[in-house]
Amino acid sequence: MQSPGREPSMEDILASIKKVIAEEKELRTAVEEAGETNDSDADEEQVEEDVLELDEPLAAAIDLGPPLLDESAAQTSRHSLDELSNVAATVPPPPQVNPLEEVIREMLRPILKEWLDENLPNIVNEHVKREISRITGR
Repeated sequence: MQSPGREPSMEDILASIKKVIAEEKELRTAVEEAGETNDSDADEEQVEEDVLELDEPLAAAIDLGPPLLDESAAQTSRHSLDELSNVAATVPPPPQVNPLEEVIREMLRPILKEWLDENLPNIVNEHVKREISRITGR
């Protein structure tokens, strides 16, 4: 879905949120269905207990308590997220990086690294000493 070197896109985040909501709804449905089985269903399940169906959950049903979100609020949220997803999908991609800026960045990177390697430890050390003396009053 996303390459390892970039921030997640709006579509990735929205897809993740929708997935979590759907999984929670499926889990609640499975818990409710497990609670509705009667004795005849239990007898049939004992006969079929030796066969593992891939669509059946492996873990026992967990009591999740009342839903965290009212269905109307969840539906409103889904609608808003869908709307945001549609708007985000229509936004044009950002302009390509200026080649001159890219060349300058690549030229400055080693110079900046060298300067940071030489000066950053001293700057941090000085600020830490100053903050310690401020806190301790010494």
